[in-house]
Amino acid sequence: MSRHETDLLIIGAGPFGLAIAAQAMHLAFDHLILGRPMEFWRKNMPAGMYLRSACDWHLDPVDVLTIDRFLKERGQTAKDVEPLSLEFYLSYVEWFQKYNQITPLPLHVERLDVGEDRFTATTANGDTIQARNVAIAPGFTHFTNVPADLKSRLPAGRFTHTCDFVDFSDARDKRYLIIGGRQSAFEWAALLVEAGARAVYITHRHDSPAFAEADWSWVSPLVEAIGDDPNWFRRLSQAEKDDVNHRLWAEGRLKVEPWLEARLNTDRVHVLPRTEVMECVDQNGELSVALSNGETIACDQIILATGYKVDITRLPILAAGNILDRLETRNGFPVLDDHFQTSINGLFITSMPATQDFGPFFGFTIAVRVSAKLICEAVATEQTVGLR
Repeated sequence: MSRHETDLLIIGAGPFGLAIAAQAMHLAFDHLILGRPMEFWRKNMPAGMYLRSACDWHLDPVDVLTIDRFLKERGQTAKDVEPLSLEFYLSYVEWFQKYNQITPLPLHVERLDVGEDRFTATTANGDTIQARNVAIAPGFTHFTNVPADLKSRLPAGRFTHTCDFVDFSDARDKRYLIIGGRQSAFEWAALLVEAGARAVYITHRHDSPAFAEADWSWVSPLVEAIGDDPNWFRRLSQAEKDDVNHRLWAEGRLKVEPWLEARLNTDRVHVLPRTEVMECVDQNGELSVALSNGETIACDQIILATGYKVDITRLPILAAGNILDRLETRNGFPVLDDHFQTSINGLFITSMPATQDFGPFFGFTIAVRVSAKLICEAVATEQTVGLR
């Protein structure tokens, strides 16, 4: 067992965590970053997946190691790589890490505790890290949304969330039912068909989204402005917040990227809008699914494309330690100040858990740079003036 000390411990080595580490290096203060780089992206996203973001959604808070610069070094342009493949984005992240000399320690934190003036993170192998500040940048794994009413209608063990269903090597000649009607539902359907699935059914309670290119152009100015006015979203009235949420929701949920349409143009794909599962029975290994439109379909497996929902108590590192007893929450989210600091001094949380206080953009990589700037600004100020 070993013991480390640091001014800032970053837990999570996905886009949000790597951006914080890059900003900490830029400001030259002591920090450690833990986790396997891009683990959620590597383990919980399927090969062949494409991103909805474009080249301007890069990781560098100081706007130097951008995707455009990465492309220039490769002799490419944005037109050569958009839509961005998962493989391309991971190669960009590896390049970004190399240039910034970011090497996360591949340690798994099992619990986080807070004492009088510092935090203690305990890893799976018994190592401990003492830190004056901690920034948690969680992936989405622990926030999978499986609606209780839907779960009650499905046989145990016969359904899987898209987060956990990313290997299509066994899909040939099988029949799948996908519950959900947004981008992931249609992209998983395309990947399953391309893997040789015999049939893919997509059921959702709403109208099917349109195959149309999403317009994200209005998002970047809003997110960048948060760096200068981090309280902007919280100052909005609830109606104004709802408008912002709905606008982003409409782009991301009412549209499916047009490059999927041709891939789904096959009689093996059956889209069933305005329907829902009423009953599902396991009949000797075959699932018989009764839908609300009176139709019954037979399939071999059910996939839930039901998205993610934040409940901060589901983060194991917090549940195992003494953090939750002192953490102020609202609607399952941590309550955050202008620098993503929680009610516990020195503890910062970003990524999807920040969406309630900073807006829906923080479920996307567009927000990693401003998040990193604001968190590191607070840590640097604490170091300079000795707030604690």
